[in-house]
Amino acid sequence: MDWLDALQHLRAGGAPGVLVTVTEVRGHAPREAGAKMVVAETGTWDTVGGGNLEATVVERARALLATGAADPETMTFSLNEHAAVEHGRQCCGGVVSVLLEPQVARPVVAVFGVGHVGHELARVLSRLPLHLHLVDSRSGQLDPARLADVTDGTAQVHVHAVPAPEAALAALPAGAHVLIMSHDHAEDFILCDAALRRDDLGSVGLIGSRAKWSRFRARLREEGHSDAALERITCPIGLPGIPGKAPAVIAISVAADLLGRFCAPAGPATRGGRRPDATTEAVT
Repeated sequence: MDWLDALQHLRAGGAPGVLVTVTEVRGHAPREAGAKMVVAETGTWDTVGGGNLEATVVERARALLATGAADPETMTFSLNEHAAVEHGRQCCGGVVSVLLEPQVARPVVAVFGVGHVGHELARVLSRLPLHLHLVDSRSGQLDPARLADVTDGTAQVHVHAVPAPEAALAALPAGAHVLIMSHDHAEDFILCDAALRRDDLGSVGLIGSRAKWSRFRARLREEGHSDAALERITCPIGLPGIPGKAPAVIAISVAADLLGRFCAPAGPATRGGRRPDATTEAVT
């Protein structure tokens, strides 16, 4: 595949990469300005000229991927016998500048339950560059006409009308952010249990009140989950201190909280924990 197909392939798979572009050529060089390639952790597509130039670029691109860097970088190469090299000499005689642009993997968010709040949340999230999974055991909630204001956004939307939503949760990629807000407390509980049986999710949020979470905590302990594990679930969800119970208010609060989680390192403060004054306190 060429560089453009490679970018689309990486995006579809939720994998990061680096887009490399030859921005300037002075004198003789193996490729012209505008030539591009894509570098991923284990593969490359297209070429910016081979030899020491390309090997050095690939090495630097993978260093950027390893550190999660997001800022672009420029590199300049003199292609003559006097230039310092690590991967063999190129004696074309010219000077080449290349731009390395990290393509950060898009976050993955899964909303379990596309009722009033879930739909409003999906509408907000659909405007962001992410993978949005919408899961509901009620197929009518995922009717294409109902979701028309979600599927026309920037996000890549994946719809799952499944009788057992926990199966969809098990299939999510590592690092996914899970929001549990189904129409049925029994379904919510099953999803919480399934989420805790994974230790690689980005975050897990449960819509509900203190009373609901208290009952769930007791039952989840009975299922064998430790108190430390239970801290990985946030309930209530949303930013603290934002009043209002309208679906749109809750959706905006939850989306804003998610944006902070996308940028924060994984840890006890970002992977769960009940927020006693969060927006959804009164939602049961």
